Amino acid sequence: MTLARFTLAQQHPLTVGWADEQVRLAELARDHEDDVMLSTDRKVARLRRDRFAPGRPIEVMLNRWLAVSDDLDVMLSMRYEGGDRSLPFVDASVLSRAVTPADLAPLADAARSCFGELRPDYLRVWSAEPPERFPEAGPDKRFLAAPLRDLRSGPVPDGLRFRIATDLEHYAEAKAAYDAVDARHPRHRRQAALQDQQDLAETMAAGLLFDVLADDRWIGYVAATATSKLGLPGFTVHELILTESGRGAGRGRYLSTLLARALPDSGEVLIGTIHLSNTGAQRAARAAGRHDVGGWFAVPLN
Repeated sequence: MTLARFTLAQQHPLTVGWADEQVRLAELARDHEDDVMLSTDRKVARLRRDRFAPGRPIEVMLNRWLAVSDDLDVMLSMRYEGGDRSLPFVDASVLSRAVTPADLAPLADAARSCFGELRPDYLRVWSAEPPERFPEAGPDKRFLAAPLRDLRSGPVPDGLRFRIATDLEHYAEAKAAYDAVDARHPRHRRQAALQDQQDLAETMAAGLLFDVLADDRWIGYVAATATSKLGLPGFTVHELILTESGRGAGRGRYLSTLLARALPDSGEVLIGTIHLSNTGAQRAARAAGRHDVGGWFAVPLN
């Protein structure tokens, strides 16, 4: 709960009132349970060591809580993008206060001191500030969110609609759409990937996988999960992909509206992460009424 209070105090002011403060604290406390576990559980540390750094002491995989200045403490965690041993980074999982540009150098030094032997590429830090606040850092994913009630009133063109998916017959088409984007934008592969069929099947079973139809022609998938992000209860965008033939007509901006209308009334907020470099998806989400409420940035360590 102490970590949750630190994190809540750093959230974007626009999100105040989107959820009850005590509910949000409880959600954040649950999120931080793993951070505490990774600080103390030597069995888990051994499993992670065996997978990512065989031969090293198991302590190298324990999260560290340390002071980086007189008024800033941080929890640092060794991570690997997508579980790939070749893509190591350090995560600033919790900060005791909001980070400033002047904090980046001491935070990077702390990351090197704790995990330098594993040669992490960068330190990932979260902030509610806009990315231009940290011009020396590299881009990463941003959180774009809005209350569902605000998104549902947006316009949608005739002929564009959702249908609850009952099978995965279009999975190969969705994969081809991802492959086409990856071919044009090689960095996209590290920014987003199609969920595997098992994950989508579980989403479909929950009634949260939708076919996107344009004049009754299938042009993509949109999926959500009933999970909280940033302590905001509601739904997280789990998948959003349009085929090559479905793109280029400005349809992306309407998908958040259609998703908000399709989701149950039990959720309060729709939230999802979009890489800052994915300018098309960023524009579409903002045009639908979603707001940038913070995100990660990458501080080089090499």
